[in-house]
Amino acid sequence: MVKKAAVHAAAHSAQASRGSTRARKTVAPEGSRWAAAHPDIDAQVVLVLQGGGALGAYQAGVFEALHDAGIEPDWVIGTSIGAINGAIIAGNRPADRMNRLRTFWERVTWTGHHAPNWLAACAPACTALGVPAYLASAWAAWIPGYEAWLRNLSIMSQGLPAFFTPRAHAWLALHTPVGIEQAAFYHTEPLRETLASLIDFDYLNGKETRLTVGTVGVGSGQMRYFTNRDESLDVGHVMASAAFPPGFPSVRIDGEAYWDGGIYSNTPLEAVLDDRPRHSSVIFTVQLWPAHGAEPASIREAMSRQRDIQYSSRAESHLERQRQIHRLRHVIRELGTHLPDDQRDTAAVKELLTWGCGTTMQVIELDAPSFGQDDLHKDIDFSAEGIRRRWDAGYADTQRMIERAPWRAEPDPMEGIAIHRSDPEAV
Repeated sequence: MVKKAAVHAAAHSAQASRGSTRARKTVAPEGSRWAAAHPDIDAQVVLVLQGGGALGAYQAGVFEALHDAGIEPDWVIGTSIGAINGAIIAGNRPADRMNRLRTFWERVTWTGHHAPNWLAACAPACTALGVPAYLASAWAAWIPGYEAWLRNLSIMSQGLPAFFTPRAHAWLALHTPVGIEQAAFYHTEPLRETLASLIDFDYLNGKETRLTVGTVGVGSGQMRYFTNRDESLDVGHVMASAAFPPGFPSVRIDGEAYWDGGIYSNTPLEAVLDDRPRHSSVIFTVQLWPAHGAEPASIREAMSRQRDIQYSSRAESHLERQRQIHRLRHVIRELGTHLPDDQRDTAAVKELLTWGCGTTMQVIELDAPSFGQDDLHKDIDFSAEGIRRRWDAGYADTQRMIERAPWRAEPDPMEGIAIHRSDPEAV
């Protein structure tokens, strides 16, 4: 994915200009653990990535803009395609990340041919029926969504060679007991091979960058996050986070079957805000599915809107709840400062005060735009044009956010969380 020189120049210009901009109120202290990695941000940098299939190209554009600006994440947490992008980022040295990310998206780009070949195949029948060729072509162009429909049909029936391939007899054996690892419409061994070739798991488990992937237990129905901070990760953990049923089969880890965490919670932001020990953070959270949208006027539009609401995963309500909880943490900390020393130093009060904290969270929300040509199955639009359009949008939105650098402003000391959105209407 090659970005226009002008866009790159703007990103580097913005990076240079930030060096001369007036410093934030909180200047990075000498020897700060975070300042050494990204001097402009004296806090942990977290990248939060939703699930959304082909929509994940927007995440790749977001990361490229951050990378070009010299902002590398300390922690990447993702679900589904977010786990895949995240594992490629965290599982490679900074100098190798963009090449590996581009390689992944190039490999999963759909390269099939639809309309021309389809019309050519139908030409004899049209001729036999007396339908002129120009009418057949005009008919094809007139049908709304014809091109997208053929592309989607090709992907669903043939798969993507580096990602997934169809199980030939799955549709004929819907009720046949085949076991949890086989109960799916597609094979995902191609994805396993692709990830194994693009992720350096030795480097990942060296913990230079923290990675967390979200899954849900098939039997327990409970969300589970796997992180390289606490255990070694392998390709199976990433595969489990991307095992979206019934398309993809579950993945067993330590004897338990797991599916894509997105079917339980597609926005893993709460795992960051609940993490302990807590650190002040600048959190770039990438929203692939719009929570807000126009009222649908057709059944197809209603189906598409339903998916947007479902997979946006109540991100706003989760964030507002976390905001309330974080404020209570600050209130507890403040109350502790008003207690007499003899009371504050008792074991019982010390235990209670551990629930408080003074960390600040700057949430930078990057909202993927909707495109007029999007359809119900936009998450399987792995066409070169679809990937390029979303990648470029992610790059541009993030470059504008970097120019704003909202993390320089101090949040309300009693709130502790400030939210900055790329899309003003996403509120």
